[in-house]
Amino acid sequence: MRRIGHLSCQLASAGLECQLVGRQTARRSGLSSDFHRVPHESNEPVTISTPDAFFLPFQLALAGRYSIERELGRGGMGVVYLAREVHLDRLVAIKLLPPDRASIPALRERFLREARSAAKLSHPNIIPIHAVDEVHGFVFFVMAFVEGITLAERVRTRGPLPSAEASRVLREVAWALAHAHARGLVHRDVKPDNILIELATGRVLVADFGIAATAGVADTEGISGTPEFMSPEQVLGRAIDARSDVYSLGATAFYTLTGRFPFDGASSTEILAKHVTALLPALASNGLPIPRKLSALVHQCLAKDPDQRPATADTVADQLGLALEQRREVPLALRVFVKRTGRLDGSGTLVYPFLLALSSVAVSVFAGSAWGYGALLAGVTIAPLAHFVSGARRLMLQGFVEADLRPAFHAALEQAREERSMGDDVVSPGTRRALRFAALSSALLWGLTTLVLTASPFGRWLRAGRVGLALFAGTATLAMISTIAHLAVEQRRRDIDTEFWARVWLGRIGRLSFSLARKLLGRRPVAVAMTHRATELALGMAAEQLYASLPGESRTALKELPPLLSRLQGDATVLRARCNDMQDALAQMDPAAEGYAELQVERDEAQARAGEAVSALETIRLNLLRLHAGALTVEGLTTHLGMAVDLSAHVERLIAAKDEVERIVRYPRDAQPTPI
Repeated sequence: MRRIGHLSCQLASAGLECQLVGRQTARRSGLSSDFHRVPHESNEPVTISTPDAFFLPFQLALAGRYSIERELGRGGMGVVYLAREVHLDRLVAIKLLPPDRASIPALRERFLREARSAAKLSHPNIIPIHAVDEVHGFVFFVMAFVEGITLAERVRTRGPLPSAEASRVLREVAWALAHAHARGLVHRDVKPDNILIELATGRVLVADFGIAATAGVADTEGISGTPEFMSPEQVLGRAIDARSDVYSLGATAFYTLTGRFPFDGASSTEILAKHVTALLPALASNGLPIPRKLSALVHQCLAKDPDQRPATADTVADQLGLALEQRREVPLALRVFVKRTGRLDGSGTLVYPFLLALSSVAVSVFAGSAWGYGALLAGVTIAPLAHFVSGARRLMLQGFVEADLRPAFHAALEQAREERSMGDDVVSPGTRRALRFAALSSALLWGLTTLVLTASPFGRWLRAGRVGLALFAGTATLAMISTIAHLAVEQRRRDIDTEFWARVWLGRIGRLSFSLARKLLGRRPVAVAMTHRATELALGMAAEQLYASLPGESRTALKELPPLLSRLQGDATVLRARCNDMQDALAQMDPAAEGYAELQVERDEAQARAGEAVSALETIRLNLLRLHAGALTVEGLTTHLGMAVDLSAHVERLIAAKDEVERIVRYPRDAQPTPI
């Protein structure tokens, strides 16, 4: 706090001026951007009710060239009007430097110089500047008018953007900034109010390059920017480059994903001081689901030291592109399976318990109670298993395998989390905890009551009267009501149904179902599904198909091959996920922090072991091809399999011994801010 106070005094005594409206001014005026909301029907006549003091003389100066319709917004560096360009009969936006500022030669020359520099930019994600002019003392530039809403208004009215949409928007902003940086210009005021989303196409455009500066030049004419989104070097008036815009883009991403500013305060000076000294709050502190890779990238962009940020906006765009590409489209067959055919929740499922109960009673009447209980047990186990085997068989006939279900369920759960993050959760965390406690307590009470009634002498006495039945019915009803209430509340936050069926299909029941379905199919040829698979899964699947096409005696001699393939696939998958987790943790840590070097070594070792597992799978596939071609014997392949078994055992020991790494990955140490 002493350092923040000292910095605040330093900023105040320097007499530096923030040249764009701060958050407090924006709230008073109701406008915070040169491109605030515009009406959908832009061709309707609009009446100017209360024009500002220089509206009329400015319109007179532009008569014959432009016809001003209304004010769109204003900021510290200008007022923006919606106008019509007379000769081309098109809508344009005109940004006027206020006359009181235009009367200062240094400000006027700076405005014109920077507007002309920005006019040279030509990019699909940058609002083009058509003209820069000075007429009768009025200094202005004319840019394209785009009908849309700002990113700030999108977040204010509809809440934070889902991670996929946010990644797309931020990537287009990064492309625009990269184009400007390649031409030596730094925007200096990247913020949600200067990012426009076109209504018709969803295209993202960056506005207000009017205060852009040449990269590597210190701002000697006052602090330019918006306090909530300014980089530390910008706050201190030091030389800036592309990395300053990367910081502002990171602050914009933080707001886009959470609806909050990275740093807040009672005054602009306090906010500016926090950008230089304060620790960045966790991106997921408000409970919204944000992918780890995206969170790590935002934290990296908001590093205090420019050297720890991505060097260019192109780098940011590339990483955002990778995040988007990882969300590959799940094939239709898998989507239908995850949402419908892989579940026991249809209309037939609702009728089935009643039919099963009636048939069990009928069997008991005609064949005895033992047969009735047997029929009930068979109906509860065999029928659902038959449904699961049938579903697995249909998937396999379409060319999919058991391993394809994991990414499909993961994608469905991620989509559900994003959709639920847009809703209003009216139930407080305290109420959710109380409902969970009530559900667990009532279920425990029901279980104890059942145990007492069935297994204790006191229970026999209770069963003799109506008290026992009343206790059983009462506790069962209480448990059912509290459990339903708890699940109903949780369903608003989580897709409990999909989570349950994911556990079913990715657990032992799913493995048993696919195993039985595979035996039912025998050697019947199946289609090849067009879907993305990780390399280890694709290699394993190819090797399994080659094994299945071997003669019976060869398959018997190589009976240890299928479980080995499964282990190697699982090892490579676990190691790949662990490498990603450790890379995310490293991105959020200060390189000087304790444990950073050790975590790097663990990541490199995991990458090497994952490569060895994939290499073993590739070797097995090639040897099976040689075996089919007669270039290798079963005995020779068995020797190679022994080496693969040893490798798998070593990798599994490595995985089991990484508890400390898991702790570091799950709870990374917060990086301390490095003074500039």
